[in-house]
Order: sequence, then C-alpha cells, then structure tokens
Amino acid sequence: MASQISLEMADPSLDDDGRPRRMGTLSSCVVHIITGVIGSGVLSLSWSVAQLGWIGGPIALLCFAIITYLSASMLSNCYRYPDSVTGHRNYSYMDAVRVNLGHKRMVLCGLLQYLSMYVTSIAYVITVSTCMRAIRKAVCYHVEGREAPCNSNDNVYMIIFGIVQIVMSQIPDFHDMTWLSWVSAIMSLVYSTIGLGLSFAQVIGDRRIKGGIRGVTDSTPAKKVWTVFEAIGNVAFAYPFALILLEIQNTLRSPPPENQTMKKASKISLLATTFFYFCCGCFGYAAFGDSTPGNLLTGFGFYEPYWLIDIANVCIILHLVGGYQIYSQPIFATWERWFMKKFPNNTFISKFYTLRPSFIPSFSINMFRLSSRTLYVVSSVVFAMVFPYFNSILGLLGAINFWPLSIYFPFEMYFLQRKVGAWTREWILLRTLSFMCFLVSVVGFLGSFVSILSAKFGI
Repeated sequence: MASQISLEMADPSLDDDGRPRRMGTLSSCVVHIITGVIGSGVLSLSWSVAQLGWIGGPIALLCFAIITYLSASMLSNCYRYPDSVTGHRNYSYMDAVRVNLGHKRMVLCGLLQYLSMYVTSIAYVITVSTCMRAIRKAVCYHVEGREAPCNSNDNVYMIIFGIVQIVMSQIPDFHDMTWLSWVSAIMSLVYSTIGLGLSFAQVIGDRRIKGGIRGVTDSTPAKKVWTVFEAIGNVAFAYPFALILLEIQNTLRSPPPENQTMKKASKISLLATTFFYFCCGCFGYAAFGDSTPGNLLTGFGFYEPYWLIDIANVCIILHLVGGYQIYSQPIFATWERWFMKKFPNNTFISKFYTLRPSFIPSFSINMFRLSSRTLYVVSSVVFAMVFPYFNSILGLLGAINFWPLSIYFPFEMYFLQRKVGAWTREWILLRTLSFMCFLVSVVGFLGSFVSILSAKFGI
C-alpha cells in the first residue's frame, strides 16, 4: 500500500493503482445506477402488479427494493480487498469473486454475469422496437381511428436501433459515458412521470380504482400460476444492479472511500426508483385493472393525447440508447483486455488510427474494437428478432440474474469478509433469505420459460 501512496503523491494525475485519476462523484454514481435500474423493467410493473394483486404486488415491490439495497451494500465492500477502504482494487464483479471465493466460482460468476448483460441488451432491443412501433401506431390511430390496422414490421425498428448502437458502442469505456447516463436518467424520469400522469388521469376520469386483491383472474388455475411466476420474474428484473455495481464504483474518486459513496448512491437511487415503481405499477393497475397491458406505454391502454404518448416513447428510446451501453461496456472491456493480454503484438488488436474529418473533432479508431463490438450488436439484434417477447424475456432475465448475482455471491463474500460463523443468528437469517430468493428465481424462470414456449410454439 505504501508504494501505491507514494505513486499517487509522485503524480497527482494518477490514482493509487497507477491508472488515470478517477473523477466520479456521488451524482454521477446515482445517474449511472438510475440509468441501469430504471430501464424497460418499469414499463412491465403495472402488468406484474395486475398479476399479483393489490396485496402481492406492492409487497413484492417493497421486498425486492430492500433486498437489492442489502445486496448492494454488501457488494460495495468488495471493491477493495482485503480491506474495504485501503485494499487493492477489484475492477469488476469477477475480480471481486476471484479474490474472495476462488477461480472456479469466478468462472461461474462471469458466465452468469455476461449472459445476463447480453440478454439485457436483447431485452432493450425488443423494448425500443415496440416503442418505435407504438409511436407509429399512436399517430396512425389518431389520424385513421382506433379500428385501423396500423401494422408495422418490428424487425426494421430493431435494425435501426442496431445501427445506432454500432456507433454508440465505439465510446471507449464507462469513464467517457457520464454525459450519456445523465441524458438517460433524465429521460427515464420523464417517461415514468408521463406514465404515472396518464394513469392518474385515467383513475380520476373513471372515478374508481380498478383491480382486486387476487389480481387478474385467468381462464385456468394453471395459467394463473404461470403468470404469477412470470410477474415475479419481471419484478426481479426491475431492481438489481449487481451486474454493473463494481464497474460503476470503479469510476469513483477517493476520498471519501468508494464504498461509502456507493452505499449512499445506492440508497438515493433505490429510494427514487422505488417511488417511481410504486407510482407507475400501482397507478397503472388502478387505471386498467384486469386489462392492464404488458407494457404501460406501448400496449395501448392509452390512445390520447397521442403526442404525449409519442414523447414518452421517444424518451424511452433515448434512455435505452444509454442503457444498452451501460450493460454492454463491461463485456467489451473484459474481452478487449483478454485479447490485448493474449496477443500484445497483434496490430489489428492494439493499433489505433487517428481520423481527422473536417466537420467533426478528430477521434481514434481501433479495428478490433470496431469489428468485435459491431458483431456483438448485430447478434443481439438477431436474437431479438427471433424471440420478441417483452414480458417473458424480462422475467427470464430477472430469474437468471436475481439469486446467483444479487444474492448468492454477495452473501458468500460477506460471510468471508465478516467471518460470520456457521449457525450463528446472522448466518441462519441470511441463509434463510438466500434460500427464499433462490425459490423466487426458480419460479420466475419457470413462469417466463413456459410463457416463451407458449408464445413461440403455441403450446
């Protein structure tokens, strides 16, 4: 540690690990988290509350918020090792798992983490295409009437979004994305507020609160069970940000200690997120009852004012342009570090070319970065075309992500760091909570998987 401090004193532009000084603050951390958390998941919460009912829905939202904060607090202490304030830095979730739990569990963590990030990218492609379709339909219904067919091809919209992401994916890394996260966070607040306002106006106009204690009544008990499971998976998707927490924490300057800033940012972000989730989820259900659409702003529970609905969907699109990058950049960074280490003398991988167009500032381009990141974007678009099922994909992703990444690994690292003894009260409580969360992930996965099979193959 002494050598790190001397290095920092010798060159104020460097941090204690010899890298350029990090400049992230509490505010930038909050907007990164909000950009990552308030994504397409918020739009499915009205449908989820509708499936769970007036008791189960709010309880699920509150429980997942509390569990997410507990997990985030534990994980933020893993940024440095062995001491959470003065130890060596872990630049990613995988690094933290490796130094605390060993290589085998690091490999498992990496597979789950990057699979979840990749599926999140697919979910964002699906969401953006439905928003683009909704914008066209809103105008079409306004001009031609609500009975007009107003059909469109989602694949075209997915390709358009893919082209935008190919360009945006050339942003070097997280440290250059603060401006994009600010834009995305503002957009998320705008469209969430519009959804809340439209739902509130619908409730006032109807002069009654729709819905019931048991939620939507399905045609058969079996179908009800599967939709409840899928709804739980949707709520699980809407909250956790363990996938990107340490990557965000790696942007923070110190002092104050990074884990303190992250805990404070997590609390602020989750309070804001939970407020909007309750408002959008509960008011959406109150407005539409059993007819609550799977996506509040694209399912056409609302038809007018069409221009306001279009504004909301444009905000969703702009938000997810940044959200896609929030979840993709850690994948880019990992494979680029691996290839650079494996092939340090390969000019295709390591050489940068400076371009100086006359109409924009000069910038550098790397052919490996351009080709590999383009391939990643193209593959996510192709998968979205094959499986364009909004709620089911979100539920499946939430189930994959929730227990292993948001509960199991943070809890295991906490036990080691705090030396929590087996069969102590704390150990029993956390193990019981972990097992309950495991069951939540299992039922969420089953419900979403059955829904995808049913939608794809009609079974």
